[in-house]
Amino acid sequence: MSFSDELLASKFDGIERDIGDIIQTNNRALPSIHIVPKDDHPLPKGPLPDYVEHKEGVNQVGRLSAEVVVREYDAAVKEIESLGAELIEAAKKCEATVAGVHAMVSEINALAASYREEGKRYFLQIEECSLTTSEVRTVCEALKKKISKSVIDA
Repeated sequence: MSFSDELLASKFDGIERDIGDIIQTNNRALPSIHIVPKDDHPLPKGPLPDYVEHKEGVNQVGRLSAEVVVREYDAAVKEIESLGAELIEAAKKCEATVAGVHAMVSEINALAASYREEGKRYFLQIEECSLTTSEVRTVCEALKKKISKSVIDA
């Protein structure tokens, strides 16, 4: 059973029974019919929705039955529409979250690029120091050989 079926079933719990009772009593000559709502399920009140109007010649029972049913459907429609509004609000929050994630990913990528450049700078600096150290050793060894050759020759 779908969510909308469950929603409609909960909304119309007892309505079918009430309509059946009204239809059965329509065959008897009653001075008036009083529909008494249950405490936990009050009948919707107010004007009829603008998309319906009574046909001429419909008796009181038919009018009341049709009004109860259409008002229950209209109440369900309003709840469905409010659910749609809630979903739109949730979608906006999701979109904001996704936008925030994209911005954060951009920041992370920029930070990664910065670290990459800093690593490259340190790499080049260490290699430059290593080359300088090797050059100093070579010069020192050559100088040492020159000095020891000049001491031996003297």
